[in-house]
Amino acid sequence: MAKYTTILWDLDQTLLNFDLSMEHALQAVFAQYGLPIDEEITARYDAINRSYWLRLESGEMTKEQVTVGRFCTLFEELGITHVAPEQINADYQRELGNVFFYMDGAKELVVLLKEKGYRQYVVTNGVNTTQASKMKRSGLDRIMDGVFVSELMGYPKPRKEYFDACFAALPGVTREECILVGDSLTSDMRGARNAGVASCWFNPTGRAKDVEVRTDYEIRRLEELLAILEQSEKNF
Repeated sequence: MAKYTTILWDLDQTLLNFDLSMEHALQAVFAQYGLPIDEEITARYDAINRSYWLRLESGEMTKEQVTVGRFCTLFEELGITHVAPEQINADYQRELGNVFFYMDGAKELVVLLKEKGYRQYVVTNGVNTTQASKMKRSGLDRIMDGVFVSELMGYPKPRKEYFDACFAALPGVTREECILVGDSLTSDMRGARNAGVASCWFNPTGRAKDVEVRTDYEIRRLEELLAILEQSEKNF
Protein backbone atom coordinates (compact mmCIF):
# COMPACT_ATOMS: atom_id res chain seq x y z
CA MET A 1 0.00 0.00 0.00
CA ALA A 2 1.25 3.46 -0.91
CA LYS A 3 1.24 6.34 1.51
CA TYR A 4 -1.63 8.58 0.51
CA THR A 5 -0.76 12.27 0.60
CA THR A 6 -3.41 13.64 -1.76
CA ILE A 7 -7.20 13.28 -1.72
CA LEU A 8 -9.25 13.86 -4.86
CA TRP A 9 -12.77 14.70 -3.69
CA ASP A 10 -15.97 14.50 -5.65
CA LEU A 11 -18.11 17.50 -4.70
CA ASP A 12 -21.82 16.77 -5.14
CA GLN A 13 -23.29 14.17 -2.78
CA THR A 14 -19.83 13.53 -1.32
CA LEU A 15 -18.71 16.76 0.36
CA LEU A 16 -21.89 18.73 -0.32
CA ASN A 17 -25.45 17.41 -0.19
CA PHE A 18 -26.59 17.85 -3.77
CA ASP A 19 -30.01 16.34 -3.17
CA LEU A 20 -30.98 19.13 -0.76
CA SER A 21 -29.60 21.81 -3.08
CA MET A 22 -31.48 20.30 -6.01
CA GLU A 23 -34.79 20.33 -4.13
CA HIS A 24 -34.25 23.93 -3.06
CA ALA A 25 -33.33 25.08 -6.58
CA LEU A 26 -36.23 23.28 -8.26
CA GLN A 27 -38.76 24.68 -5.81
CA ALA A 28 -37.35 28.20 -6.25
CA VAL A 29 -37.39 28.27 -10.05
CA PHE A 30 -40.70 26.46 -10.45
CA ALA A 31 -42.28 28.96 -8.06
CA GLN A 32 -40.65 31.78 -10.02
CA TYR A 33 -42.45 30.65 -13.19
CA GLY A 34 -45.67 29.59 -11.46
CA LEU A 35 -45.13 25.93 -12.31
CA PRO A 36 -46.43 23.05 -10.16
CA ILE A 37 -43.84 21.18 -8.10
CA ASP A 38 -44.25 18.25 -5.74
CA GLU A 39 -42.34 15.16 -4.62
CA GLU A 40 -43.39 13.19 -7.70
CA ILE A 41 -42.17 15.85 -10.12
CA THR A 42 -38.95 16.28 -8.13
CA ALA A 43 -38.32 12.53 -8.22
CA ARG A 44 -38.99 12.41 -11.96
CA TYR A 45 -36.61 15.31 -12.59
CA ASP A 46 -33.96 13.55 -10.48
CA ALA A 47 -34.26 10.36 -12.55
CA ILE A 48 -34.11 12.26 -15.84
CA ASN A 49 -31.17 14.32 -14.60
CA ARG A 50 -29.18 11.23 -13.61
CA SER A 51 -29.80 9.59 -16.97
CA TYR A 52 -28.56 12.68 -18.80
CA TRP A 53 -25.37 12.94 -16.73
CA LEU A 54 -24.61 9.30 -17.49
CA ARG A 55 -24.75 10.22 -21.16
CA LEU A 56 -22.21 12.98 -20.51
CA GLU A 57 -19.90 10.50 -18.78
CA SER A 58 -20.11 8.15 -21.77
CA GLY A 59 -19.36 10.97 -24.21
CA GLU A 60 -22.78 10.86 -25.87
CA MET A 61 -23.65 14.45 -24.94
CA THR A 62 -22.05 17.78 -24.20
CA LYS A 63 -22.71 19.49 -20.88
CA GLU A 64 -24.99 22.05 -22.54
CA GLN A 65 -27.03 19.27 -24.13
CA VAL A 66 -27.35 17.65 -20.70
CA THR A 67 -28.34 20.73 -18.73
CA VAL A 68 -30.93 21.95 -21.22
CA GLY A 69 -32.05 18.54 -22.45
CA ARG A 70 -33.14 17.32 -19.00
CA PHE A 71 -35.65 20.18 -18.79
CA CYS A 72 -36.78 19.59 -22.38
CA THR A 73 -37.63 16.01 -21.46
CA LEU A 74 -39.31 16.95 -18.17
CA PHE A 75 -41.37 19.73 -19.74
CA GLU A 76 -42.46 17.45 -22.58
CA GLU A 77 -43.71 14.90 -20.04
CA LEU A 78 -45.49 17.59 -18.00
CA GLY A 79 -46.95 19.35 -21.04
CA ILE A 80 -45.21 22.64 -20.23
CA THR A 81 -44.78 24.75 -23.37
CA HIS A 82 -44.79 28.37 -22.17
CA VAL A 83 -41.40 28.29 -20.40
CA ALA A 84 -38.14 27.91 -22.33
CA PRO A 85 -35.95 25.06 -21.03
CA GLU A 86 -32.87 27.20 -21.70
CA GLN A 87 -34.13 29.97 -19.43
CA ILE A 88 -35.24 27.78 -16.56
CA ASN A 89 -31.95 25.91 -16.71
CA ALA A 90 -30.02 29.18 -16.37
CA ASP A 91 -32.12 30.18 -13.36
CA TYR A 92 -31.84 26.69 -11.88
CA GLN A 93 -28.04 26.73 -12.14
CA ARG A 94 -27.99 30.12 -10.44
CA GLU A 95 -30.12 28.83 -7.57
CA LEU A 96 -27.96 25.72 -7.24
CA GLY A 97 -24.95 27.95 -6.73
CA ASN A 98 -26.71 30.10 -4.16
CA VAL A 99 -27.07 27.41 -1.50
CA PHE A 100 -24.97 24.65 -0.02
CA PHE A 101 -25.43 21.93 2.55
CA TYR A 102 -22.46 19.97 3.85
CA MET A 103 -22.71 16.21 4.09
CA ASP A 104 -22.47 14.99 7.68
CA GLY A 105 -18.94 15.48 9.00
CA ALA A 106 -17.57 16.75 5.69
CA LYS A 107 -16.36 20.19 6.71
CA GLU A 108 -14.81 18.98 9.94
CA LEU A 109 -12.97 16.25 8.04
CA VAL A 110 -11.51 18.40 5.27
CA VAL A 111 -10.40 21.03 7.82
CA LEU A 112 -8.71 18.31 9.89
CA LEU A 113 -7.00 16.84 6.82
CA LYS A 114 -5.74 20.28 5.84
CA GLU A 115 -4.28 20.71 9.33
CA LYS A 116 -2.60 17.30 8.98
CA GLY A 117 -0.93 18.44 5.77
CA TYR A 118 -2.86 16.45 3.19
CA ARG A 119 -3.31 17.96 -0.25
CA GLN A 120 -6.96 18.08 -1.28
CA TYR A 121 -8.53 18.76 -4.67
CA VAL A 122 -12.07 18.72 -5.98
CA VAL A 123 -12.75 16.74 -9.18
CA THR A 124 -16.21 17.48 -10.56
CA ASN A 125 -18.40 17.21 -13.63
CA GLY A 126 -20.67 20.01 -12.44
CA VAL A 127 -21.28 23.31 -14.22
CA ASN A 128 -18.29 25.59 -13.66
CA THR A 129 -20.14 28.74 -12.58
CA THR A 130 -22.34 26.77 -10.19
CA GLN A 131 -19.47 24.83 -8.67
CA ALA A 132 -17.36 27.97 -8.25
CA SER A 133 -20.22 29.67 -6.40
CA LYS A 134 -20.77 26.67 -4.11
CA MET A 135 -17.05 26.40 -3.40
CA LYS A 136 -16.90 30.06 -2.41
CA ARG A 137 -20.10 30.13 -0.35
CA SER A 138 -19.21 26.94 1.51
CA GLY A 139 -15.64 28.03 2.19
CA LEU A 140 -14.23 25.01 0.39
CA ASP A 141 -12.28 27.31 -1.91
CA ARG A 142 -10.17 28.26 1.12
CA ILE A 143 -9.70 24.65 2.24
CA MET A 144 -9.04 22.85 -1.04
CA ASP A 145 -5.73 23.16 -2.85
CA GLY A 146 -7.55 23.35 -6.17
CA VAL A 147 -10.59 22.35 -8.19
CA PHE A 148 -10.80 20.60 -11.56
CA VAL A 149 -14.10 21.15 -13.39
CA SER A 150 -14.55 18.88 -16.38
CA GLU A 151 -15.76 21.57 -18.79
CA LEU A 152 -12.49 23.43 -18.22
CA MET A 153 -10.40 20.26 -18.54
CA GLY A 154 -11.85 19.31 -21.92
CA TYR A 155 -13.21 15.91 -20.87
CA PRO A 156 -15.68 14.60 -18.28
CA LYS A 157 -15.08 12.13 -15.49
CA PRO A 158 -14.53 9.19 -15.78
CA ARG A 159 -12.43 9.68 -18.93
CA LYS A 160 -8.72 8.96 -18.63
CA GLU A 161 -8.04 12.17 -20.54
CA TYR A 162 -9.76 14.18 -17.80
CA PHE A 163 -7.43 12.81 -15.16
CA ASP A 164 -4.40 13.13 -17.42
CA ALA A 165 -5.23 16.85 -17.67
CA CYS A 166 -5.61 17.05 -13.89
CA PHE A 167 -2.24 15.46 -13.23
CA ALA A 168 -0.61 17.65 -15.84
CA ALA A 169 -1.60 20.55 -13.57
CA LEU A 170 -0.22 18.78 -10.47
CA PRO A 171 3.55 18.65 -10.92
CA GLY A 172 5.26 16.54 -8.31
CA VAL A 173 2.11 14.60 -7.37
CA THR A 174 2.23 10.92 -8.29
CA ARG A 175 -0.84 8.82 -8.90
CA GLU A 176 0.34 6.25 -6.36
CA GLU A 177 -0.07 8.74 -3.53
CA CYS A 178 -3.61 9.78 -4.53
CA ILE A 179 -6.97 8.42 -3.44
CA LEU A 180 -10.26 9.46 -5.04
CA VAL A 181 -13.30 9.65 -2.76
CA GLY A 182 -16.75 9.86 -4.31
CA ASP A 183 -20.29 8.52 -4.29
CA SER A 184 -20.65 7.62 -7.97
CA LEU A 185 -19.59 4.22 -9.26
CA THR A 186 -19.78 5.29 -12.90
CA SER A 187 -18.08 8.67 -12.57
CA ASP A 188 -15.80 8.49 -9.54
CA MET A 189 -14.91 4.85 -9.04
CA ARG A 190 -14.60 4.10 -12.74
CA GLY A 191 -12.69 7.35 -13.07
CA ALA A 192 -10.26 6.27 -10.37
CA ARG A 193 -9.60 3.05 -12.27
CA ASN A 194 -9.02 4.97 -15.52
CA ALA A 195 -6.74 7.40 -13.70
CA GLY A 196 -4.66 4.72 -12.02
CA VAL A 197 -5.37 5.98 -8.50
CA ALA A 198 -6.85 4.30 -5.43
CA SER A 199 -10.63 4.49 -5.08
CA CYS A 200 -12.80 4.97 -2.01
CA TRP A 201 -16.53 4.56 -2.55
CA PHE A 202 -18.61 6.77 -0.25
CA ASN A 203 -21.75 4.68 0.15
CA PRO A 204 -23.69 6.05 3.14
CA THR A 205 -26.85 4.02 2.48
CA GLY A 206 -25.05 0.72 1.94
CA ARG A 207 -26.59 0.18 -1.49
CA ALA A 208 -25.47 -2.73 -3.62
CA LYS A 209 -23.32 -2.08 -6.66
CA ASP A 210 -25.43 -1.69 -9.80
CA VAL A 211 -22.44 -1.56 -12.14
CA GLU A 212 -19.33 -3.69 -12.27
CA VAL A 213 -16.36 -1.63 -11.13
CA ARG A 214 -13.62 -2.45 -8.67
CA THR A 215 -13.27 -0.29 -5.57
CA ASP A 216 -10.32 -0.35 -3.20
CA TYR A 217 -12.26 0.87 -0.18
CA GLU A 218 -15.85 1.49 0.83
CA ILE A 219 -17.02 3.76 3.63
CA ARG A 220 -20.41 4.62 5.13
CA ARG A 221 -19.26 7.75 6.96
CA LEU A 222 -16.72 10.24 5.62
CA GLU A 223 -14.67 10.18 8.82
CA GLU A 224 -13.88 6.50 8.12
CA LEU A 225 -11.41 7.82 5.55
CA LEU A 226 -9.09 8.77 8.43
CA ALA A 227 -8.46 5.12 9.29
CA ILE A 228 -7.59 4.36 5.66
CA LEU A 229 -5.13 7.25 5.52
CA GLU A 230 -3.57 6.30 8.86
CA GLN A 231 -3.18 2.69 7.79
CA SER A 232 -1.45 3.77 4.59
CA GLU A 233 1.08 5.67 6.70
CA LYS A 234 1.76 2.64 8.87
CA ASN A 235 2.24 0.33 5.90
CA PHE A 236 4.44 2.71 3.96
